[in-house]
Amino acid sequence: MKHLVLVLFVLLNVNSFAQKSGKGLLKDVSDKVNSYQNISIDFKYVLENTSENIKQETRGNVVLQGDKYKLNILGVTRLFDGKTLYNISPEDEEVTVSTNKDDDEDLIAPSKMLSFYENGYTSTLDILQDVKGRKIQYVKLIPIDSNSEIKNILLGIDSQTKHIYNLIQIGKNGTKTTLTVNSFKTNEPLSKTLFTFDANKYKDYYINKLD
Repeated sequence: MKHLVLVLFVLLNVNSFAQKSGKGLLKDVSDKVNSYQNISIDFKYVLENTSENIKQETRGNVVLQGDKYKLNILGVTRLFDGKTLYNISPEDEEVTVSTNKDDDEDLIAPSKMLSFYENGYTSTLDILQDVKGRKIQYVKLIPIDSNSEIKNILLGIDSQTKHIYNLIQIGKNGTKTTLTVNSFKTNEPLSKTLFTFDANKYKDYYINKLD
């Protein structure tokens, strides 16, 4: 879960896009994200470490509204209501309850996956790629903290929508994690209880309170 990272206007032409600074482009993305009441994302998540012969691939989805989120991945639901974090595991029949622990500098939390880059990184424009007819401009992010476990991050941004297309994180241990957005929906009608933990649904679960 620590490597999840989740992570997610029409320009006049490619040249003007390339001339925009990495910092300026990220501000455009941030402004666009902050204009939405809520965001729903379906994504693919891949973790690779060739030296350790590791490759894991999975899919997930997350709904974001301010600091609140509901993330489903690897059979676990991660629910944050703005104050309390609930990790719900049907396989283990266990709910782990804690205060928000998403301040880890090397953890891109779901609530921050579309804004984590605003602080703690230097940014420069990287390559521009054509992906199935979409112009994806990459911005390279390097942690300011030299003790970070992250070597660098490539953030792919759709030049037309200003939405995050994918995020490629390279760790100092050689681990590469890639989050690719398959579906990006905004301002959808949400249930008023979507981010509320209903204890009645988990009466038979073991409740593990960490705080």
